[in-house]
This record gives sequence, C-alpha cells and structure tokens, in this order.
Amino acid sequence: MLQKNRGQWSGQLGFVLAASGAAIGLGNIWKFPYMAGANGGGAFVLVYLICVLLIGLPLLAGEIMVGKRARKNPVDAIIHCAQESGKNKSWAAFGWWGIAGLFLTLSFYSVVAGWSIYYFFFTISGHFNHADATQVIESWNSFIGAPGKLILFNAIFMFMTLWVVAKGVQKGLERGSRIMMPLLFLTLIALVFYSAIAADFSKGFHFLFDFDFHKITGSVVINAMGHAFFTLALGVGAMSIYGSYMPQKISIAKAISIAVFLDVLVALLAGLAIFPLIFTYNLHTNGGPGMMFISLPMAFAQMPFGQLFGSLFFLLLFFAAWTSSINMAEPIISTLIEKTKLTRSRACWITGVVTWSLGLFSVFSFNIWSQPIHIPGLGGFTPFGLITDTVTNVILPIGGLFYAIFTGWVMKKKYTRETLNFKSTKLYIIWRFLTRYVAPIGVLVVFIAALL
Repeated sequence: MLQKNRGQWSGQLGFVLAASGAAIGLGNIWKFPYMAGANGGGAFVLVYLICVLLIGLPLLAGEIMVGKRARKNPVDAIIHCAQESGKNKSWAAFGWWGIAGLFLTLSFYSVVAGWSIYYFFFTISGHFNHADATQVIESWNSFIGAPGKLILFNAIFMFMTLWVVAKGVQKGLERGSRIMMPLLFLTLIALVFYSAIAADFSKGFHFLFDFDFHKITGSVVINAMGHAFFTLALGVGAMSIYGSYMPQKISIAKAISIAVFLDVLVALLAGLAIFPLIFTYNLHTNGGPGMMFISLPMAFAQMPFGQLFGSLFFLLLFFAAWTSSINMAEPIISTLIEKTKLTRSRACWITGVVTWSLGLFSVFSFNIWSQPIHIPGLGGFTPFGLITDTVTNVILPIGGLFYAIFTGWVMKKKYTRETLNFKSTKLYIIWRFLTRYVAPIGVLVVFIAALL
C-alpha cells in the first residue's frame, strides 16, 4: 500500500524521464569523455557497455524493486523487505550507509556543478573569444583559486537543486525532469551536429568505436566497471526512492531498459561532441578532470561560433548535474521526512545546510588546502580527492554489493519475482543469476582493485 500523502509518478514516462535524469549527470558528460580518453577509447567503451549490461542493469532492477515493494524511504524500505523475508532489521545499516554516501557525494558534486554555472556565464560573455592557451589556463587558475567564488556558485547550485525537490514528486522532481531532459538532449544533439560539420568527426568516431582488443588491460576493465557503477547512481538508495514512487502498473524491466539506454546514449553522444573537437585542435584526449574546463575552452576559443557552442556545452553540463543532484537530495529528504516528521521544506533546508557545509572541504581543496595530506600507505590526498575516492571506491561498491546480496540472497524468491513481475520466466532466471553471482564478483573486483 502506498503511504498516505506519499508522492507518486504520474506514469511510465514520468518515471523514465526522472530515472534517466537521475542517472544522466556529470558522470556522463564530465567524467565519461576523460575516462574514455585515458583508457584507450573504444576499448574502454566496449568494456563499459558490457559492464552496464551484466552488472548495472540487474543491480538497478534490484534497487528499484526494493523501493517499489516497500513504498518507503531507503532505510525503512530495507527494514520492510528484510522483515518480510524473516530477516533481522539490522540490514537497515546499509540504508544509512547509503544516506551518508549521498551527503558526501552531493557535497562535492554541487561544487563541480557550480563550475558549470560560472563557465556558462564566462563563455557566453565572450571571455574566451580568441583566447590562447595561457589565457585559458590563467582563467581556470584564477577561478579555482578564489574560494569566495566557489562558495557562491556552490550555494547557487545547491539552492536550485533544493528549490526543485521542495516542490515534491510530481510538481518538483517529475516536472523538472520533463523540462530539463528534453533540453539536455536537444543541446547535446546540436553539439554533435556541430562537431560533425566543423570538426574531425571521423577521427572522433573511430576513437570511440574502434574496438582494439589489445588495448583492453586490467586497469581498463576495472575503470570501465567502476564508471558503469558510478554513472547509474547505484548502491546508495537513490534509485530505491524512485522505485518507491512507481505506480504498480509500471514494468520495472521496460522502464529501466529505456532509462539505461538513454544514460548510455548521452555518454556516447557526449564523446561524439567532444572528441572531434579535441582532435581538430590537437588537444590531449587524456586531459583528466580538467579537460572540460581547460582543453574545451581552448577549442571553443579557436572555432567558428565558439562562443555560442561553448555556452551550449556548459549549459548542457549544468542541466545534467542539476537532474542528478535532485536525485541525490530526494532520498535524504524523504528519509528525514519519514523518520522525523519534518515538513519537506524544513528537510530541504537541513539537507542544504549540511551538504553545503561539507562542500567547503572540496572548495578549499583547490586553494587554501591545496597542499596534499599524506596518508601512510595511500599517498597524498586533498580533501576533495579523499572524499571523491571514498565515495567512488568504497561507499558505492560496498553499497552495490549489499544490494546484490540483499536482493539476490536475503529477499525470498517469491517476493522478488512478484515485484519485478517479468513477463518471461527466463528473464527472471537471468536476472537472479546475474544478481547473485556476476554482479557481486564484479563489484568485489572493483572494490579490491581500488584498495590495492
């Protein structure tokens, strides 16, 4: 039974757009291109697609299933499903693990997203017109070295995220996704068309889709697997809360297939928009996290209509970050509301203040705390690096491993089968095998490799 006054998606389209918006974020547009660039292009893409299919899809189905069955926040959903299967409610510890992970993720995510807002205004104002490499780098260093600016744009982005979430499920999350997702796709398609006309599109295409098996190394497999996990927002209950708002009539299999397809499509389109520009202007494909904010402005500075298309790119980056941050905030807020009986607006304010405050650690990592902290056996870290590595390499893999074990081994077969409601018995058997064996092994590989 759906709880009284609990929100619900209007239908399958609303859920698909919201779930797609949750998955499509900085991981697709900011992280995917530089990960592909640093890991062999097509070799990385091939392994990434395999990992999405064999690990991402079954784990996503399982996490959404938990929320849909319980109709509660991520913590109470785990308690409900565990007790229903005759297990102890102590499994809820992993629900709280996910909430902690969401606080940390949103804290650094909003900082990076704030960069996209600043760079949108920076680019549309014509700042990069005809700028040379030295001027672009100086602009980046000046911005990143000014904590006041970073704090301000972090606060602006955080406010915009919580403004949407405060409006609730249909009026906030769903309406926001219905507006932003089409805009995101239109902007991205425009950038791809521009790259096809004005840049070396053929070279960018072959870089992404020529699968050279000799380039598939252990590190490529591990990085691709970890990125597949990161980009689908798995392991922290973010998708569980979206499942809790899902009407009973919606097919989990059909909905997540569309959402994952759109998620992968955006990543590939981002690569097709970016790499032709990189090759045309002789920039580095392995530029790392700064590729978006250093290498691309160099390209935009030289290309025809660079001011226009550079502005569109950073607007696209902002839309992607906005839809994902909404997804990260909602499970936290839903848990606060249902655990403390706070109003949605007060829960939003608390979430905003806490995550913004945590974000200061990331902000200061690029200026007053930029000197790495050395941890014996682990090397040097800035607070930003420590938080991002902890989330990516520890919290997400452990959370994903939990959902694989919980849905594959702890929940009774009759409940998982009833809630997933696959039309084909063979499809359920495949899901169960992948969830019980393939996904846990894959997650363990990523986790152990990250610690070695």
